Amino acid sequence: MDDLAGFLRTRRARVDPAAAGIPADNRRRVQGLRREEVAHLSGVSVDYYVRLEQGRATQPSEQVLDALARVLGLDATEREHLGRLACQRRRAKAPGGRVRPELLRVLDLVTGAPALIMNHRLDALAGNRLAGLLFGRPMPGLNIARHIFLEETEHGLYADWETCTLDVVGHLRLAAGKYPDDPRLASLIGELAMGSERFRRLWARADVRARRHGRKAYRHPLVGLLELHQENFALPDESGMEVIVLSAAPGSAAEDGLRLLAGLDADRGSARPAVSRG
Repeated sequence: MDDLAGFLRTRRARVDPAAAGIPADNRRRVQGLRREEVAHLSGVSVDYYVRLEQGRATQPSEQVLDALARVLGLDATEREHLGRLACQRRRAKAPGGRVRPELLRVLDLVTGAPALIMNHRLDALAGNRLAGLLFGRPMPGLNIARHIFLEETEHGLYADWETCTLDVVGHLRLAAGKYPDDPRLASLIGELAMGSERFRRLWARADVRARRHGRKAYRHPLVGLLELHQENFALPDESGMEVIVLSAAPGSAAEDGLRLLAGLDADRGSARPAVSRG
C-alpha cells in the first residue's frame, strides 16, 4: 500500500532548492531536489540513494534516515513514518475490532458530548447517543473516510470538508505504513481511489498527518452549525483504537445546539422531542 521509494520521491519533489542552499538554475527540469542533490546533502552515495528510491536498498541506518529527514524537511510525524517504511520498526499486525464491554460503559458515561470509538481504518466501532444523532445514523457500520469522500460533499455535514479530507488521507497514509499487510485497509483505500477523484489526488501526494485534537465544525440539518473541539485518546494497548470526544465550549452556541440535539428522539433520528417517562 505504501513504500519507502514513493515517499522519498514525493518528499524530494516538495523541497525548494534555494532553501536547501542550491543556486537557482533555469535549466532545472525536475520539481524540487534532484536525486544526486539529496544524496550529497545527506552524506550518502548517489548510487545508494538511487537504490533507495528504486526500492532496491533496504534497512537504511537510523543515521541515514535522520540525514534524509533533515534534508527533506520532515516533521516528527513524517520522520516516524519514514522509519516504519524503512522497516526500522516492527511491522505491526493489523489489530482486531473487538470493543471491550468496559469501554462501552465509558461511552455511556459521556452524556453532554458526542463520543465514539474508532479504529485505524476510521471505522466507528461504537458511539454514544449524541454521536448517532450528530451523524444521523448508528455508529457500527460508519466509516469516516467513506462517509467524507463517497457520501458527503463540501456543502454537507462537514463544514471544513476540504480540511477533513486532508486529515483523513494523512491518517490513512500513516495507517498504511504501520499496518502494510491489512487487507481490509487496502480494500478501503482501493474503494476510495476508485470512487473519489479528490482522494486519488491527495493520496498521490503521500502526505501523512497525525491529528490528536482541534476544531471540528458540522452543519447539522436540524440544529445548524456546531463548532466543536475534538480530542483523540489513543487506548494504551495494541488495539489501534481511539476514543474521540467532540465537546462544545461552555456558554457557546454549539453547547446550546448539542443540548437541543440531546433532546431529539435517538431511535427515530427526528426532531420530535424525547418523551419524558417521569
